[in-house]
Amino acid sequence: MKKYTFSKEERLCSKRLIDDLFHNGSSFVVYPFRLMYRNTSETLPSKAQAIISVSKRRFKHAVTRNRLKRLLRECYRLEKPFFYDNLSDYSLHLLLAIQYIGKEELPFVELHAKMKILLEKLSHELASSNLGKRD
Repeated sequence: MKKYTFSKEERLCSKRLIDDLFHNGSSFVVYPFRLMYRNTSETLPSKAQAIISVSKRRFKHAVTRNRLKRLLRECYRLEKPFFYDNLSDYSLHLLLAIQYIGKEELPFVELHAKMKILLEKLSHELASSNLGKRD
């Protein structure tokens, strides 16, 4: 049975790890998302820790930003078990930053489809890069 959760242990909260991710991480774009990722040598409580952000510059109202973040967390929560299945082949501890870079608010169905594509692309990137070395 798959666990469709997004617990505290899976959220990226450490200021030091966030700085490390944004200074030394790799990134790519699957519109309307930008994903920054980094393999860390530290042992994390889960396979990946994620942070989700929506730009204040693009969405002035906190209500809109909070709604988008809630939708993105839900999309990630639903796709995470399949992503973790792909990660299970590797002994990786990933830091992820999912940024919403779209100019308008998209419907949930579209966001969910794009999140699925985003995490599949990340799995392919990890498999093809030296990060994805098998132990």
